Amino acid sequence: MLKRILYFGYYLKQLDKEKFTKFLDFTFNQTRKSKLAILSDVISSVFLHNISLLEYFQFRFFDLTDQERKYWAGTGYMYEYQFGMNPKSERHILDDKTLFYKKYGEFFVHQVADLETLKGNQEIAEKLLNNPSAKIVLKVSDGKCGKGVFITQTAEFKPATLVQFMEQEGYELAEEFLIQHPELQRLSPSAVNTVRIFTQLNASNEVELLGCRLRISVNSPVDNMAAGNMAAPIDEKTGVVIGPGVYSDITKTDEVIHPITGVRIEGFQVPFWKETLEMVEKAALKHPQNRSIGWDVVITEKGPGLIEGNHDWCKLLWQLPVKRGLKAELEKYK
Repeated sequence: MLKRILYFGYYLKQLDKEKFTKFLDFTFNQTRKSKLAILSDVISSVFLHNISLLEYFQFRFFDLTDQERKYWAGTGYMYEYQFGMNPKSERHILDDKTLFYKKYGEFFVHQVADLETLKGNQEIAEKLLNNPSAKIVLKVSDGKCGKGVFITQTAEFKPATLVQFMEQEGYELAEEFLIQHPELQRLSPSAVNTVRIFTQLNASNEVELLGCRLRISVNSPVDNMAAGNMAAPIDEKTGVVIGPGVYSDITKTDEVIHPITGVRIEGFQVPFWKETLEMVEKAALKHPQNRSIGWDVVITEKGPGLIEGNHDWCKLLWQLPVKRGLKAELEKYK
């Protein structure tokens, strides 16, 4: 019980109060239950199922039976699971974007350089500034959910001024701006739309897939669900999207057709699917000390490439697109 009280304190501290109020009002209008009754159920669910206060709404617990609620993996459960699968002493390979590109660089399809490399090698800096996209992406090494990212034109810099700007603003990594595959550009051109693939090593150190999702931007420069974008489930055998785009904002309805481009989401074929799975499976075995990883993959005309690997991969992105709790999928690996 003490642990659950500590979790509850953490959830309160991290709570987006504006979003909570918005979701509470929506649930009141949907269920016609009193707000006091809903709040009581929220708090009870937080302690009983170790979910955050917002996850009560995002998992739509207000529509579920007690038995159905047991299947959903919330923040507390996922923290403990991922801490066991990806030890604190090893997960830094994934946490640090600079270290990640050095360890997994063979799977990249775009140019990347860290600040120290750029300081000592003007030729690499020049090559990076002359990339085909004419854009450059600057990142902090520990940024998450699209935060700590700056995109600008390469014409703004010369090698020396690029280094100076990165030092001044605290950016540690510079990357070529990725040009996504024309089919993904047709689906949504506002951002690079990445594929998230969840891998798990079993007891025999074989790679098993926990799920595949397509992240879809909606008039946004990033594709993260947390930034208001969608995600849709992908059939892991074919690479075909098999469901609508869903939001983590419960007040928004699912999208079968992209609301900006008009391109159909269900039935969309992700290009280079066979190559994508082969690449991710190789990456998952490269450092098997981290056993459960959410990989972000870009699909270009040249094929797939890694962007990053996440040891604390998102339970919303994993579960919401398939509209069911997937906790049981993890139990067999514990």
